[in-house]
Amino acid sequence: MSARDLWRDPCWQASDLGHPLPDSPHAVSVALPTWRDVIAYEENDPNCRNALRTVYPRFGLHPLVAALAKEALQQANAAFPQGSSSWPYPNRAAATAAQTHCSRQQANGTTHLETIHGLTCLVADAISTPAAKAYWQHTGLGASSRLAAVALGHDSAPDPEAGASARFNVVQRLAEIYGCQHEAISLHPSGMAALHRALELVFDAKPTRPVLQIGFPYVDVLKLPQVVFAGAELTLDDRAASVQSTLDALQPAAVVVELPSNPMLRCVDLAVISELAHQRNIPVIADDTIGSGLNVDALPHVDMVFSSLTKSFAGRGDVLAGSLVISPHSPWHAQLTETARQRQPLAPLADLDAMVLEQGSRDVGDRIPRLNANTLLLAKRLRQHPAVARVFHPGDCENFRQLQRPGGGHGCLLSFELKGGSEQAQRVYDALAVCKGPSLGTAFTLVCPYVLLAHYEELAWAERCGVPSHLLRVSVGLEDPEELWQRFEQALRA
Repeated sequence: MSARDLWRDPCWQASDLGHPLPDSPHAVSVALPTWRDVIAYEENDPNCRNALRTVYPRFGLHPLVAALAKEALQQANAAFPQGSSSWPYPNRAAATAAQTHCSRQQANGTTHLETIHGLTCLVADAISTPAAKAYWQHTGLGASSRLAAVALGHDSAPDPEAGASARFNVVQRLAEIYGCQHEAISLHPSGMAALHRALELVFDAKPTRPVLQIGFPYVDVLKLPQVVFAGAELTLDDRAASVQSTLDALQPAAVVVELPSNPMLRCVDLAVISELAHQRNIPVIADDTIGSGLNVDALPHVDMVFSSLTKSFAGRGDVLAGSLVISPHSPWHAQLTETARQRQPLAPLADLDAMVLEQGSRDVGDRIPRLNANTLLLAKRLRQHPAVARVFHPGDCENFRQLQRPGGGHGCLLSFELKGGSEQAQRVYDALAVCKGPSLGTAFTLVCPYVLLAHYEELAWAERCGVPSHLLRVSVGLEDPEELWQRFEQALRA
């Protein structure tokens, strides 16, 4: 049976609940086609959860990974009672780091490393399970679904030379995009694993200082240093005087910014913030996942750039990967490079994942400009529609425009708010005939009530930050723009 064509036959109706997006055993998104489904998912409704045929890889165990975890639990059953959990990692180094984290967080808990089909599982008792789950989610170092498929015998292990060749080609592609040397770039099993690597490098020099994040955060970009490293503080005030005062008071190990922020798509004045940080001997780490390295050039201002290659770079929605670039302009370039050389990453990008990533990114130079254009057009049309109160798009942000490369666009993401508030947002979401679920950067359009999915337990806080819970976030795809607008226009009539 051929895979479902999500351009012409999107997963948008109630009967599509739980369908993988894309129609692949390794999909990183899943259909939540109605507002009620989103709430049920967040409330852990078993009827909803049991209908899901996949899950975003860091937010839960993919079915193949879960099967591997179950085998490890069965092997360790005598020592671990009911309520224990198992978390597969690609190697012993990553699993050991997870075990060390659990020991720090829960001294009274019990953990064990169990080898299963060549991979290493962290088995945790009920006391240690919350810490084990947090490490898995925030670091993105867990075993991928393709690694699990090979371990379980569902797929054959690829030729290691093919994996190495794919990684080389991906690094070459990224080096051309960023305009830097191969040696400046490393590949990781996820975008969060790339940030984990960046934080390892900066915390090597300042192990006890927190991180300062500026601007409304993607949840795990803030949670990773808060939970796994020495802490993190958040400031939403990006005015120069305020940033200067905060830097002086906090003396952070690093500053982290997103280019642009998710889901409001605002960008800080990176040149000013970086100058203030560098004057105080503080490195700056930027996340350009949404903006894309093809559109924006952060390297002249920052010390490291990390990106989730899962999104627009791969464009497929069925492979998890990340990259870290050490800026050649950084005053700490030599120090960061040497530390990276001496301290190997906890987990590499697996061979099969690298091969899929390399194949998917071959057309990145053609695809991202098309995504840019389609998103800009949809933003313009939504802004003109009488039912729409506000549209958020990086094109509205002068700070973003200052970072754009010559001919660069704004990325594939926009958000919008309806005049009817939450009630109207629910009607439009349910009626919208496009795929609906988390993630972004796919060739098919993908919509979600992002704030509900990312901040369900802190909606009042998000509201105080100026981020309404009924906001609809749109990752615009490569569908015919006229056909796509007809679908939005029809839903807006709801």
